[in-house]
Amino acid sequence: MTDLGLVLISNKEYQKMQYDCKKQLRSFGYAWKGIRDCVGKEQNLNFHLVVSVLVVVAGLALDIRPLEWVAVLLCMGLVIGAELFNTAIERLVDLVSPQWHPVAGRVKDIAAGAVLVCAVVSVAVGLIVFVPYLTRLCL
Repeated sequence: MTDLGLVLISNKEYQKMQYDCKKQLRSFGYAWKGIRDCVGKEQNLNFHLVVSVLVVVAGLALDIRPLEWVAVLLCMGLVIGAELFNTAIERLVDLVSPQWHPVAGRVKDIAAGAVLVCAVVSVAVGLIVFVPYLTRLCL
């Protein structure tokens, strides 16, 4: 560290910090592999994906406004992302605790609870967005 508070690094360390496009693309590939590994195999994820498609169709049919799309898409991403985290946590718990253990069960329950919170909030946002459109159609 210099008198000015700057940290000096070697040329070798600097080269390690350089952006690597190929490495970044590989990372995206691994991420897609993880998503593909869950789609079609995880019942709750599949349910949320089907609901997401139905919500998009409803949004298009009802011509919801751009900010409403933002809210809906954020909720969809939140729930699907939470479901993927939950799946990763469940698989990791199964790996490190193949025998039943109360703590392992609680960890899985907490992760599932997090998905439930995200889903309930998303339903509330969906009702706020879609109910006014649906009431106008019915009246």
